[in-house]
Order: sequence, then C-alpha cells, then structure tokens
Amino acid sequence: MNPLLSRRSVLAAGAVAAVEVLTSHPALAAPRKRRVVVWSEGTAPKNVYPHDINGAVAEGLKPLKDKGWEIVTATLTDPEQGVPAASLKKTDVLIWWGHMRHGNITNEHVKLIVDRVKKGGMGFIALHSAHFSKPLKALLGTNCGWKGGYVEDGSKLNMIVKDKNHPIAQGISDFSLPHTERYTEPFEIPEPESVVFDGQYIRPDGSKESSRQGFAWTVGKGRVFYFQPGHETYPIFFDANVRKLLCNAVEWAGKSA
Repeated sequence: MNPLLSRRSVLAAGAVAAVEVLTSHPALAAPRKRRVVVWSEGTAPKNVYPHDINGAVAEGLKPLKDKGWEIVTATLTDPEQGVPAASLKKTDVLIWWGHMRHGNITNEHVKLIVDRVKKGGMGFIALHSAHFSKPLKALLGTNCGWKGGYVEDGSKLNMIVKDKNHPIAQGISDFSLPHTERYTEPFEIPEPESVVFDGQYIRPDGSKESSRQGFAWTVGKGRVFYFQPGHETYPIFFDANVRKLLCNAVEWAGKSA
C-alpha cells in the first residue's frame, strides 16, 4: 500500500464525515433566517411614497438584517394577492397597510393569514387604515371601526409611551409627528393586552384630543400589533422613531406565544 495515498484517503474521508455532521446536526447548521413580509395595496401617492408604503416600511426595517431577518415586500397585484400559502408558511411576521382596496382581498386569502397567525404563530402588524382590513377584523373578531370618526386636518400628534416595559417601546421616548389624520375614540376592538402608545392630537385650532395609538394582543399562537398613525399623505413611515418602533414590533411579533 502506498502510505501517501492511504493518508490522503483517510483525510478525505474525515473531511466528508465532518461536512455530513455539520449539515445534519441542527445545532451546528446555519440558523434559519426569520422573514418579515411588508404588504401594501399600491395606492399611496408617489410624491410622498415613491416606492409605496411597503417600500418605505421595508427600508426602515433594514437594521433587522443584522439580526438575521429577511425583509420582503408584497402587494395586491402580485400573484395570489401577495400572500400565497407557500410564502405565508415561511413568514414569521406579516405587516399590512391597506386603505381603498380592503374588499379586493379574497376570503380565501384572509383565511390563510388568520390560520397562519392562530395556528402557526405568525405575527401580524396592521398599520393605520388597515384597522378596517379583512385580516385584522377576522383576527380580532370585531368591526375595528373608530366610532368617533376620521378627520384629515393635519393635526399634530404627540406620541406618548404608555407601557414603558413593553418590548415594542424599548428605546423609544415620547415624540411628535407634525401632521397626521385624526382617528377618534372609541375604537371597536377587544380589550388589548397592552396599550403600548397613547397619543394626544393638537388640532389646527389649538384644541386637544386624546386617542390611543398602539395596541398589542395575543391571538391563538400569534401576536398582533396595531399602530394607528400612517396616513398616506404624510411621510410618517420615514420618521426615525416610527421606524425604530416598527423594528421592535417585528421582533416582538415574531416570537410565537
């Protein structure tokens, strides 16, 4: 036997065995990237959101890439309305912004989303007018309307961190948004586990109005967060504080109950 060939054979066999161990043992394999899908319907004005709201929100989530998150955008005109079953199956958090086309979402796709949250532990984050989205209403089991009405008068909004210990509030202090649409209480929702953010509108005439701004629930195996600001005529999703809290919200919602 050629000693050199024998030694090479042993080394080669050892290398193959090492690869097999690394790829077959879950603890040694590369961890799976967590996945957040940012969905919007494609109706935001281009002069405010050139890449629609999903593009702006996804851009604000970029810090999550360093924490092992994959960030994907989807829209109503994508195949399967942007939420095919295969995509939802590997999605950890779904962020949803809709306004004018709630009725276009099929009941079949709503059921896929609800089942993925309740049974599969996917997180769901609804933004602004998505309070009237089919998925959020189905998840919470209420009409999700703001019975006091909706006024787009450019009011200033003072955001108040109410539940300072909640993970979504970490690193966030009270801040202001110069212009927003007013949603007036009462809000038709089940009792939240936490009101993470409270708020006070300063109307154009100087008068004030209180309105809750951020709510958290556990629904089945999944976590749900609703964030009230985000009207499409104001660049709210470019605000640094909003981007930070949405990063926090994704990490919180991505942990199954």
